[in-house]
Amino acid sequence: MDKRFRDNILSTLRLKTILKKQITETVNANFENLKTLIRSIVQEYNQVLAQDESLGLQLSTKLIGDHVAELEIGGDTLLFVRHNNIFQLDRDNGAWQLDYVKESPERTYTGIISVYNFLTDSFSYDRDEDLGYMIARIFINADGCFFVEGKRQRGMGVEHFGKKQIDEKSLRKFVETAVKYTVEFDLLTPPYDAVKITDLMHMKLEMQSSRSKTGKRLGFQFNSDDVK
Repeated sequence: MDKRFRDNILSTLRLKTILKKQITETVNANFENLKTLIRSIVQEYNQVLAQDESLGLQLSTKLIGDHVAELEIGGDTLLFVRHNNIFQLDRDNGAWQLDYVKESPERTYTGIISVYNFLTDSFSYDRDEDLGYMIARIFINADGCFFVEGKRQRGMGVEHFGKKQIDEKSLRKFVETAVKYTVEFDLLTPPYDAVKITDLMHMKLEMQSSRSKTGKRLGFQFNSDDVK
């Protein structure tokens, strides 16, 4: 093998290894901050909710492993998931048109924290076939710069990438916007034609533990055009 060719491979490998390690450390640190923030939000909201004893509603949170944080809001559960891998933004992403990225293309390498919305009953009744929806995701690079894709996550879209580093205020907006969208995103009756025929096995399961396949929106599509 040509020595220059080998050295080029090794140089690229070293640079990417260092870069991905930096991104991983940055994303991990921010996920820890996110978990702390979620606990703080739960305490803050519960203090207000406790003033109305007739409501009988309290938020709760717990960790599932080291990369998932759960936030339960009544009949809804949000899962904040830190992906273990590092990704490069695809070439169609608007970030590639920014001067911030053109100056240093390695800034397109990011870690991702996603938010998924499930029905709380899906966990209570172990309905593994129930549907969940990704309602937002945040991209963070080695500089700590970020942008958000998601429902109603306005003011933090890709056009803001490189203008500021992620901080507690940004994380709080990310979380509370996801919460607000979730509580306004209601469960709809499935179309008649989708449920008019069933089999006996499914009905037996239904009688045992309410296992009808359920989700807030069948055919729901994630659109990233809510992030301006």
